[in-house]
Amino acid sequence: MTDLLSLAPDAARAALTEWLDRTGEAAYRIRQVLPRLWQRPVARWADATDLPAALRAALDREFPLARLEATAHQVSNDGTEKFLWKLADGEAVESVLIPEGRRRTLCISSQVGCALGCVFCATGRMGWRRDLSADEIAGQVRAIIVRDPHQKPTNVVFMGMGEPLLNWEAVDVALTILNHGDGLGIGARHITVSTVGILPSLAKFAQRPEQFRLALSLHAPVPALRRDLMPIEKKYALPDVMKALAQFSRRVTLEYVLIGGVNDSLDTADRLVKLAKPLGALVNLLPLHPGGAPGLTPSPHAQMLAFERRLKRSGVAAVLRRSRGLDISAACGQLRVELGPRRRKVGAEEHAGVE
Repeated sequence: MTDLLSLAPDAARAALTEWLDRTGEAAYRIRQVLPRLWQRPVARWADATDLPAALRAALDREFPLARLEATAHQVSNDGTEKFLWKLADGEAVESVLIPEGRRRTLCISSQVGCALGCVFCATGRMGWRRDLSADEIAGQVRAIIVRDPHQKPTNVVFMGMGEPLLNWEAVDVALTILNHGDGLGIGARHITVSTVGILPSLAKFAQRPEQFRLALSLHAPVPALRRDLMPIEKKYALPDVMKALAQFSRRVTLEYVLIGGVNDSLDTADRLVKLAKPLGALVNLLPLHPGGAPGLTPSPHAQMLAFERRLKRSGVAAVLRRSRGLDISAACGQLRVELGPRRRKVGAEEHAGVE
């Protein structure tokens, strides 16, 4: 049996074409079968009623379709939706659908849990449990479409659970599935990968020819402060990360959670200007949300506005983002799944060493 959903679309087409030829099916069947993987996905082959029953049964035996099971679905007062997907081994991840006008952005996960332990993020308190496969990553988008084709996401952001660039091999294939015409067909500029700055995988990502977007989880403009907030700073130092971003051919977004009395002073804003301005980067300013580390407090709204103004007056593009899905714990930094006995928490440096 072959898992077609784990293959890049070209490889899936080749596998299907070879099998159809071997089983004596007409060549035109590929045009009916292939779209059922991603373009017009079905939960099971039996649902592809445009195919003969015998062919559907044979496809089910040879190429069973894995699926994510939605075990919870919450809708926020602002229209944001959060999904809890149960995986085949009993693990689970969350993804968040954010509607805004004609845009529907799906925030997807790349790992179960996270090893990095950023102090403001609830996912890091789970520890790392395992990487997701390519079909489990892209399958979060597929599952939304199977539930309701009208809700097909227009944009995808790798900002859910986990660090995408610590799971590069699977994320690499998932990016192809998301973007390819025989896959989900989402434009590269509508797909964003967010990372803390895993340098070996960042270099590989930069080599891809598509115009995928990059967002760096920055949160502090100086190494000492960033080390306090993000242990990965010990492994990949901020000066090295910024040097790598300078080689990136696409506009970079800097993600910055504002924490009261920690990283929200105007002096800190001036230091951030020195990083962002040479890159021509956009700075996304995010309020600290409940669910991160106890003891941290959100920056007062007036201070957030002053921080934003300081950046803009210095010539840096900056946006203070509105919180979405707070009432269902779907906002940035809030995703966390409790599942049975917790596994060993892998240290950030140890996990990063897989590269």
